[in-house]
Amino acid sequence: MKKQTVFTMRLPTIIAISLIIASVFTATTTAQIPLSAKEKRAEPLYLDGARDPKSVGGKIEIGTVVPTRGPLAEMGQAVKSVIEAAFAEANLTGGINHHQLELKVSETGDSTAATRANLDHLINTENVFALTGTFIAGAETETVGLLAEQEIPLIGPMTVDPKIGSPLNRQVFYLLSGNAGQARALVRFISTKSDAHEPTLAVIYSRGQFNSGVFEAIKDEMEAEELPELIGYEYKSGTFDPAETTTILQHANPDAVFFVGRSQDFNEFLTAADRLGWYPQIFLPGVLGTSSEIFAAPIGFHGKIFFSVPTSPSDVSPIAAEEFRALSEKYRLSSKHLAAQIAAYASVKILMQALKQTGPNLSRQHLIQALETFNGYKTGLTPDITYGPNRRIGAMGAYVLMIDLKEKKFVPVSDWISVN
Repeated sequence: MKKQTVFTMRLPTIIAISLIIASVFTATTTAQIPLSAKEKRAEPLYLDGARDPKSVGGKIEIGTVVPTRGPLAEMGQAVKSVIEAAFAEANLTGGINHHQLELKVSETGDSTAATRANLDHLINTENVFALTGTFIAGAETETVGLLAEQEIPLIGPMTVDPKIGSPLNRQVFYLLSGNAGQARALVRFISTKSDAHEPTLAVIYSRGQFNSGVFEAIKDEMEAEELPELIGYEYKSGTFDPAETTTILQHANPDAVFFVGRSQDFNEFLTAADRLGWYPQIFLPGVLGTSSEIFAAPIGFHGKIFFSVPTSPSDVSPIAAEEFRALSEKYRLSSKHLAAQIAAYASVKILMQALKQTGPNLSRQHLIQALETFNGYKTGLTPDITYGPNRRIGAMGAYVLMIDLKEKKFVPVSDWISVN
């Protein structure tokens, strides 16, 4: 999978979680080293030889995998710390069903194979009961496959590419929609906003498994919305020709253009379109294609560039905000990477609620069944979370924002758009 350059933008809170998770996906992987002896935990007290371990020592071992070196190390430490803080706070009031929670930590590797190996060690040597907040971005296929093989539940992985597939992977419960899911929400937004006629859409996308998945999601949602046939324009990374692309698409004259590719290519596309005096509506799933220069886009695109985000400030309740603030102050959590911490904390809240619902008969199967009963569960930090026997993305959908080039700000233009 080809890595993309990470761009930092001064964005409002409304898109912070989207940017943080996207940076996890696009950052260059860096070699990791084992955690120090100080970071290691005591051996879990589980029944010997059990495929599905049960606590006999009054504690439940939960695992996570985070980066410990490189550009994401600080974020990894922040996520680890917030999970530990949430567990410590729960343990002060008796834990979950009289079991104390304890966190086991491993690190992402310098390759997808190394990350899988580290995760395998955490599962089979450390014998964790379940996982949460695990960084699987860039190694989704390898890690999700391992979890299916070992039948280990994972709640709230860090990724923008949820692997739901068919047949459904029952073990992995995602928090928010990835870019493919958000692209579906954008298609629905376009469909509902087009009054006079059925809109025609074009997609420009850089070749690759991840971007192709977003393209297929757009195509599939268009068929569901009974929209006209999609115009697809695929290019190989590093070979984008903005002049040729804009000329071809201007002739086709679509009502809207999705762009799924590098920020540099996107900026060149806007410049080439501006030279032609052609200003179609532009849609960006998640943060794909955006860069720190987005507000320098040609003024002809004012009010015509839209993108999706998986969460909004309106999702955050005053009670949950105060709860997180108090936790952060008490355990002296980092003031950086707040969006990643909030995403991890929301995932921990989901995990702990599901553990409570399992009651005294603790098992992985019962945990999965408990999660599947979630219907509009309020974390207080995200859109309502719903899972089910055939649903593994808690908040399926997105909000849509418009880029105001004159005022240089982001303007919400939709309520929550749910997708199936």
